Amino acid sequence: METSSQQFASDNYAGICPEAWAALESARHGHAPAYGDDPWTARASDLLREIFETDCEVFFTFNGTAANSLALASLCQSYHSILCSQVAHVETDECGAPEFFSNGTKILLLPTDGGKIRAGSIGETVSRRQDLHFPKPRAISLTQATETGTIYQPAELGTIAEAARRYGLSVHMDGARFANAAASLGRAPREFTWEAGVDVLCFGGTKMGLPVGEAVVFFRKALAAEFAYRCKQAGQLASKMRFLAAPWVGMLENGAWLRHAAHANAMAERLFQGLSTLPAIRVVYPRQANSVFLDLSPDVATALRGLGWRFYNFIGDSGCRFMCAWDTEPATVDRLLADFHRVTAAAPPASSH
Repeated sequence: METSSQQFASDNYAGICPEAWAALESARHGHAPAYGDDPWTARASDLLREIFETDCEVFFTFNGTAANSLALASLCQSYHSILCSQVAHVETDECGAPEFFSNGTKILLLPTDGGKIRAGSIGETVSRRQDLHFPKPRAISLTQATETGTIYQPAELGTIAEAARRYGLSVHMDGARFANAAASLGRAPREFTWEAGVDVLCFGGTKMGLPVGEAVVFFRKALAAEFAYRCKQAGQLASKMRFLAAPWVGMLENGAWLRHAAHANAMAERLFQGLSTLPAIRVVYPRQANSVFLDLSPDVATALRGLGWRFYNFIGDSGCRFMCAWDTEPATVDRLLADFHRVTAAAPPASSH
């Protein structure tokens, strides 16, 4: 079957990276215990403990929606509420799954700056209503890297977690692109997870080059009590769990997860720098991970799509997202840049507002 050319709509478009594929190939031979009692799942879990330098509980799910929703459900009762950014994936793109799996936990939206939650807004939101008639805040959900491609620094996370503790909130991190954030920060993962106050991380595997699968990592182990039952009930307990876990072994053993994420980030930077010379293009957010957000006129967006490029309208009518993946080639970025030059040659300068 012929494969399509590389695109910028999503890092989900990319294939399986070689390290994950080799590990999956190795795991496919012979028999192994089912439901996670296999050596591959044990090894992947231990590697995650090594990376985060702490004893944590690890579970594997098929996708990010399940990981986020089940993790949040484990933090809340149905009469509780979850605080998150206005653009958080758990609010805009999970089809109500967090509410469904928690039997009705309400999501409360916080104002953001560049996709990041402002720590001060936590107290404002929690204190607004404290009566019996309002769902009691119980958790806060952060995204790292954020939906707008920005990255929380460890100190920012610590400030947010401190505010969360003050009001009795657990801290959940949606890490669909955690690898890209880690590559950008260049810090030990513990520094921007459990040491900064994160209780549970949903570590994205699919977007960093795995065929399928996310890891739910509980740093506060008490919160993982009976989480295995949630996975089973939600259809997330893989009978042949080694095929979810083995690609993680391939990614984690020799640092491929960080190398591939760093490459994706570098390709986004290549695109960002190339676009900076075009007066008709306005970059909306800082380039910190593997995405570039642009404000494009309808004519420019239509022209690019007419040349075969795929990308998402992400914010309003003109906000467009260009996402680089682990396998994005420099030549692909350069072809896109050449087409940007073609379609904007006669376009007026972009507004700075």
